[in-house]
Amino acid sequence: MKVHILDDWFDTLLTLPCFKKLSDHHVTIWTDHEPNPAALAQRVQEAEALVLFRERTKIGEELLNRLPNLKLISQRSVYPHIDVDACSATNVLLCSNMHSDTPSYAAAELTLGLILASYRQIPEQTASLKAGNWQAGVGRSLRGRTLGLYGYGRIARAVAEYAKAIGLNVHWWASEEGRKRVRADGENLASSRTAFFASSDIVSVHVRLKPDTRGIITTADLAAMSQGSLFVNTSRSGLVEPGALEREVGCGRITAAIDVFENEPMTDTSHPLLTSPNVLATPHIGYVTEDEFDLQFSDIFDQINAYAAGAPINMINPTVFQTR
Repeated sequence: MKVHILDDWFDTLLTLPCFKKLSDHHVTIWTDHEPNPAALAQRVQEAEALVLFRERTKIGEELLNRLPNLKLISQRSVYPHIDVDACSATNVLLCSNMHSDTPSYAAAELTLGLILASYRQIPEQTASLKAGNWQAGVGRSLRGRTLGLYGYGRIARAVAEYAKAIGLNVHWWASEEGRKRVRADGENLASSRTAFFASSDIVSVHVRLKPDTRGIITTADLAAMSQGSLFVNTSRSGLVEPGALEREVGCGRITAAIDVFENEPMTDTSHPLLTSPNVLATPHIGYVTEDEFDLQFSDIFDQINAYAAGAPINMINPTVFQTR
């Protein structure tokens, strides 16, 4: 098959062990980002299969209507960036391994890293040292403080393991179904939503972005957090009510550590979440490790080979294949 891989910004996939799985295909790799559907369609006009790097490129009707040769989109995990109905209407099969039993340990590790870096002022202290100024201030210890984890999924539970290992107290809040699982597992559930935010020294959100979770973290939630507390988001920016985090950090009441933005790639250096001294920001690197890529793209390439063999796996819109 003619396979086009989008948004491999550092040309990483060629170096990974899993890439040999595509040895029987004609592969084109694009190492930059093209957001314009018309321009992107010109690039990948011959593609029979598109490989996506998570949610870096939106796949909609305008693009799909311009790709008559496209048969398959292969990716991994959730797909809020893909118009599945448009895929079905244009006879494009979407395959996506939902990896229901495998957390992203890379994202969990970054979450802990951001917490440590924020509390110990690692970026500021490093910058001070490089500028010849020695120490820049006094950080805070984590042992004995309370980490509130919002969402009771695989990544949050991995974060909880790391947090407990360094002496943090962990408590939880989640959806009604999530709270039932917290209780069933004997974990510490906050007495109420307000108490969860008010009594957490650190709140880290780990929820999938869906229509019913967009804006789930509200202005009132952040306002309930105590002075100097830390809000961490390595999940999705859209989980937070628009403007709420900017307002809270802007008045200096809380701090934040974030890995996600509403518009990505974020290149606006004047954005308040990049200019605020109360925010530690990273460019959506939660899943960006060689190990994580090899795990993810091994699954993605398996889906291409399965399709080429006439037995596709992890189909999201199987009626397309059944019709064919």
